[in-house]
Formats: sequence, structure tokens, C-alpha cells
Amino acid sequence: MQLRTSQRKSAKIRLSLQSPSGGGKTYSSLLLAFGLVGAWDKIAIIDTERGSADLYAHLGNYYVLPLSEPYTPESYIEGIKLCESSGIECIIIDSISHEWNGKGGILDIHEQVTSRMKIPNSFTAWASVTPRHQSFIDAILQSSCHVITTLRTKTEYILSERNGKTIPQKVGMAAVQRDGFEYEVSVSLDLDSEHCALSSKDRTGLFADKPKFCITVETGKLILDWINSASPAITVDSVKEKIKTSNTIEKLNEVYIGYPEFNQLLNPDFSKRKQEILTANIRNISTFGNNGTSTRQVN
Repeated sequence: MQLRTSQRKSAKIRLSLQSPSGGGKTYSSLLLAFGLVGAWDKIAIIDTERGSADLYAHLGNYYVLPLSEPYTPESYIEGIKLCESSGIECIIIDSISHEWNGKGGILDIHEQVTSRMKIPNSFTAWASVTPRHQSFIDAILQSSCHVITTLRTKTEYILSERNGKTIPQKVGMAAVQRDGFEYEVSVSLDLDSEHCALSSKDRTGLFADKPKFCITVETGKLILDWINSASPAITVDSVKEKIKTSNTIEKLNEVYIGYPEFNQLLNPDFSKRKQEILTANIRNISTFGNNGTSTRQVN
């Protein structure tokens, strides 16, 4: 365990748009994506909404990957990896609600697992289902692309007492996805029936406590500027290069302390470079005679 100073590093955005039907999720996500990457052929939509992605083909030549039932987590993961390997820079998943409650989705899988148990136990069945859902979430979070997800919403009710009777009471809209998904993204925007957005979560500080607004290409550019204002993201290759160019043990220690998240992974590289530096130092010492003058030959 090592302490280091805080530093915001540039990374790919994870953003979600949620609304009931007709809120403008697909159209808004396309505008955001174009603002982020600046080229339609760098955008791909994983479409579970039966062709809704093609309705906006007039905007530009973006890519569409139709995804039909069963909406298993593995199908989504395969789609994400296909986009990444195809040079896509922004993936729109429209929508991830099907992964949760669509045919072949997590709730469907859970029901099937429960029904196959000798003694059906809904709670125990989650032990084999939750890891599959988590793999889907991890695929989004670990993607090398910007990822915009859309979610359907439904009216949420609670039971309350009135005049001695228990009645359902409307408390707002809830996203159709496992509780807690909003914690995974950097920005979550709610769209209303007039296609206006309001932030329900915002780590960027761009939209928090701001009035409703219409999403445009400029919104995507605004997010991109925020990303670019951070320090460049540190990669394994960049740390390896720093290790190779460290010519003293002190410099090597600075790299080791500065990037603790890579210590375990790159421990062989650190050890190898340390040995190289120590060997070089011994050779330098051995080139001096007893009188302190160098015995090395300069070519």
C-alpha cells in the first residue's frame, strides 16, 4: 500500500441516457457521440430496439449492430468486443434494459436457474447469475471506447397507507436495469417527453445543478474538452517505457512509487531493470584503476 497525490487522468466517458418511450434517447446519444469523436464512421450502435437506430441514418454513415433475443449478457459482450476490434471509438448500447429484463436477459436466466433447482431458492440462484451480469458491466467499464448506454424507464410506486388502506403511490421513474447501475457511470442524464435533459448524476461538474437543456453535438464536445483537460491516461506500455529509460536506482524508485497500480503487473520489468542498472554500475567501477584513473578505452 502506497499513498500518492490525487490526479484526474483522462479516460473514456461512461454516460447513460434514460427516459420512457419517445424521450429521444437514440437521437440524443448519436449527437453526443458525434460531438465526442467527430466522425460518424467511428460510431456504432448496438441496437436492441428493432431497427430504431436506422431511423436517423440521415445524420451520417454510422454503424449499426442489430442485437436480437436472447438478450444474454454474453451477446452484449460479444457486440462490444466486435466494435472495439473494428476501430470504433464510441459505442452506443441502445438499450441495456433488455440485458436485465428482456427475453434471455438476467431476470429470465434467474427464473430458469431457479426452476431447475431441486429445492427452488431464488436467493441462492443469484450466485450463478450475478457473475454473468457483472461481466457485462465490466465489459462496459473496461472498454477502450467511449460508451453511451440508454435505459428504458418505468413508473415507480411505493405502498403507503391512507385512511387505513394500503394504496400504491407514484414516486417517480425508475430505470429498467439492476439497481445501482447509475454508480457505474460518470454521467447520467434523464430525458423528459420534450427531449430535455436533466442530470441525475454528474462526476464532470458540467451538468450538476444546471437547468434542463437540449442535448446537441456541442454537448458531446463539451464532455470531450473536459476529458482532454485531464492528464493523459497512463498505460502499461507508457510505464514500461519509463522503466526502460530509468538510468539510476533513484529514478527507477520514482517510477515504482509513482504508479503503484502497475507494481504487481510490472514487477518482473522493475526487477530486470534494477539488475541492469546495478550491473552497469559494477562495470563502471571496475574500469577505474587503483590510482583512481580510468582504464577504459574511448573509441
